Amino acid sequence: MIEILPQATTKYSLDYYATDPIFSAPVAELRSDAADVAARLRGRTIWMVNSTARGGGVAEMLPSMIALTNNLGIKVRWAVIHSDRQEFFRLTKRIHNLIHGDTGSGARLGEEDARLYEAVNHENATSFKNELSREDILIIHDPQPLPLGQILTQELGIPAIWRCHIGLDRHCEATKTAWRFLRPYLDGYRHAIFSAPEYIPDYCSGKSTVIHPAIDPLSHKNQELSVTKLTGILCNSGLQAQYEPVVTPNYRNRATMFTDDGSYVVPGELGLLFRPIVLQVSRWDRLKGWGPLLEGFARLKRSTVVSNGSNKIQRKRNRLKLARLVLAGPDPAAVADDPEGLQELRQIQERYESLDAELKRDVAIILLPMSSFKENALIVNAMQRCASVIVQNSLQEGFGLSVTEAMWKRKAVLGTKACGIRQQIRDGIDGILVANPEDPAEIADKLALLLNNPIRCYNMGRSSQRRVYDHFLIFRQISGYLRLLGKIL
Repeated sequence: MIEILPQATTKYSLDYYATDPIFSAPVAELRSDAADVAARLRGRTIWMVNSTARGGGVAEMLPSMIALTNNLGIKVRWAVIHSDRQEFFRLTKRIHNLIHGDTGSGARLGEEDARLYEAVNHENATSFKNELSREDILIIHDPQPLPLGQILTQELGIPAIWRCHIGLDRHCEATKTAWRFLRPYLDGYRHAIFSAPEYIPDYCSGKSTVIHPAIDPLSHKNQELSVTKLTGILCNSGLQAQYEPVVTPNYRNRATMFTDDGSYVVPGELGLLFRPIVLQVSRWDRLKGWGPLLEGFARLKRSTVVSNGSNKIQRKRNRLKLARLVLAGPDPAAVADDPEGLQELRQIQERYESLDAELKRDVAIILLPMSSFKENALIVNAMQRCASVIVQNSLQEGFGLSVTEAMWKRKAVLGTKACGIRQQIRDGIDGILVANPEDPAEIADKLALLLNNPIRCYNMGRSSQRRVYDHFLIFRQISGYLRLLGKIL
């Protein structure tokens, strides 16, 4: 049964953004784009449909995007498909992996897969029909609900757009298998949206548009944090020992850390306020490159030798000696559409357990609570602002909003040459890109370069924030959608 989510709200209205000199220009541009389209959308509802209300970039982008578009007088709602059949989400995860060129969870898609894919979407379409008017517009996100848009287009004549957030900038047998499987379900769609031109399959050329994902700069995950608020969040979430009283109460569900005995406990003290922190926050997904990052950090620590020398040399040694790696992600049980998350987390735990005792003290595997979207976002915000280096070691990446978030916070980012990350980071200008995310030696070298060059990191941070302002803020993303709707209507 499909779930119709409550009307999305945002903390601030467009009027509030417009009064800020930082955001006044992009807001004015957005309002200009909306003026022409709003009249033609009067009486219609735009439905955003995806497969989860929390966890992952799509679920994070939609609330602000929906709320601010409603702010323009354009009605937008959000619906999420559901199924109790776990084999459906295993199938869509397999499609996701194949699109990224990965055959780890199976390289074939057959008639039985198609029957399952269609059956779950038919069930959701049947429960969704009564909510729809023929004048409405569907924007279907990613492969999971793709057949649903086709079904409703055929039965009700509703125009549908497919928004694909994933892709690969090269063709191989895995990607061809995935795109062959998906092709029949795109019949009837008016248009498709991709995050990069390299992702567009041949049969979508001519009826596709590139719109980059984007962040809300005043959301809980991206807003500025005062020192008092930042330390309060760390204490409330269990990531910092409380040496003094804080204004706010502890969160009901707190962050937990993996321990040597295999359990998870509230850490209490991670050194986030005191030590050089190397941070990666992402889903527990093999394509995020967790294992090579952990091995690269271990290699960096093993190469660190404390010796006498000048103060400058000693500071460099101390930075590497005191550096801590924090690997953070959501509790896998709370992310319904990613059944491989727990398996990947267990593999990371096994790699951690193979480290010697001294190295273990410099690595933390953190599960972030997902019961409160606001608290989860604030925790990630605080952790990112404490980090010296933020990493996104993705083997493949559709876009990577965690990169955008770090860039907005003026952080030096160690990324990879995955297509989605290349869309954002200019190597050596906005961050550093690893050529081979599965090479621990290269990762160790690049981490040392960033940790020991704070002035260069500062300059890259300034450049990266400007790049997000110019290309990856939510106002520009909404403008892209509205321009497209104007053409289609």
